[in-house]
Amino acid sequence: MRRIFCFVVLFISVLTVCSQTTKPRTIVTTDGELDDVDSFIRMLLHANEFKIEGLVISSSMWHYKGDGKGTKFTSEMEMTKKLYGERTELRWPGTDWIFNLINAYGEVYPNLNLHAPDFPTPAYLLSVTRIGNIDFEGEMEKDTEGSDFIKAKLLDENPEPLYLQVWGGTNTIARSLKSIEDQYKNSPQWDAVYKKVCDKAILYTILDQDATYRKYIAKHWPDIKIYYNASQFWCFAYFWKRAVPPQWHHFMEGKFMGPIINNGSRLLKMYYSYGDGNPPAGEIEDIYSDPEKIKNNMWGSFTQYDFISEGDSPAFFHLMDVGLDNLNNPHFGGWGGRMVQSSVAPNRWEDGEQVVDFNPFTQKMDAAYPQTRWVDVLQNEFAARAAWCVQPYKNANHPPVVKVEQSWMTVKPGQRIKLQAKASDPDGNMIRYTWWQYHEVDTYAGKLVLADNTKSNLTLTIPPDAKRGDDIHLILSATDSGTPALTRYGRVVLKVR
Repeated sequence: MRRIFCFVVLFISVLTVCSQTTKPRTIVTTDGELDDVDSFIRMLLHANEFKIEGLVISSSMWHYKGDGKGTKFTSEMEMTKKLYGERTELRWPGTDWIFNLINAYGEVYPNLNLHAPDFPTPAYLLSVTRIGNIDFEGEMEKDTEGSDFIKAKLLDENPEPLYLQVWGGTNTIARSLKSIEDQYKNSPQWDAVYKKVCDKAILYTILDQDATYRKYIAKHWPDIKIYYNASQFWCFAYFWKRAVPPQWHHFMEGKFMGPIINNGSRLLKMYYSYGDGNPPAGEIEDIYSDPEKIKNNMWGSFTQYDFISEGDSPAFFHLMDVGLDNLNNPHFGGWGGRMVQSSVAPNRWEDGEQVVDFNPFTQKMDAAYPQTRWVDVLQNEFAARAAWCVQPYKNANHPPVVKVEQSWMTVKPGQRIKLQAKASDPDGNMIRYTWWQYHEVDTYAGKLVLADNTKSNLTLTIPPDAKRGDDIHLILSATDSGTPALTRYGRVVLKVR
């Protein structure tokens, strides 16, 4: 009987893996900061969109446990070196938080599955949760359960890309790579193993939160791809009041966020917000939960239930297929921001001053706007998925489905073409269409005239000054009339010949 049971479990597991191969594989590494907690909660609400292969607690320049022996440590990073000096530990939130969140997710999991398929079970998430290198910032001298787990995934026989989300430091990932190097570097298998890992691993990092990427990964594994978000994530981080246009602040304020957080589910109640009376674990100075201290702190002036930070959420936003075709084309731009290939490191895509979009609110080019431009739709998406935790299907909103007839077209200058698309809404809502040119992504220098761009089909003329080799990116936004309104997209890339 036991053998039959094991066979059935194995068979079901194989079917599960096979059914999810079209979704990107990912491992999240996190240091447990309050904004990691908030990003983690949002990620759980989107967990049907990607295949979570691991959840690993790591350390960072802002959070480390210490070795329990009183060993003193000074940060390698200039900012935290000046701020904190010599420490035996730093703002450590512990490790219980991740298990508590998964357990709370278990309470809403049955309801989430009523709204969309493929949400992972809480038991599965617990089974892939590990503790990595957490004693100190940048510690990568020893193997841990977390580093061993990542190592095994990098060496497994699944050739699909494995997106390694870096919400804290890269040290646990660095340790897993170092362990692979130590095992294979001087063996006949090294070249094949090196290629296998580099072909598979893709890092999505939010800033550098320790020195292990610079000191080890970039030097020893230069062919591993990295998507580096250092400028754009701020619209979802502590500085959001400076990055998000004032006209959209209401999407981040308590009037919008309060009903989401207080929707009756324990999971959303664990989401940190300003003035919520819930002190973040490990904080040296709590400037967040106290209703008085939030009126004027280092990040601005806030009111109860205002958004604090989800600085790491762009890492999984990038993995969601919403029709923008950005997963394998980070330069296309999408919910996870927009990066361009480095001119000196071909396996590195990065943002910064060379990646700017026109901000219609300020009428200026803006290095944060490639991420900021999606704030309104992302916040509506969050509100809808929070409702999925507690509402029956008929009382909640679900995103429309968009299909374009051709996502790539070859065109000639002066040619008149028709782009065809269609959208359907699972709730029977009306759909509002808008075609727009993502001009900053184009290699064509001009701008198209898009007349009558509010229908599913669009007729246009290719400008006569378009040159051979130019490409033009046209986006169809389809927004339903539900509450909150949800948006999906179609992208058409026109290649001039």
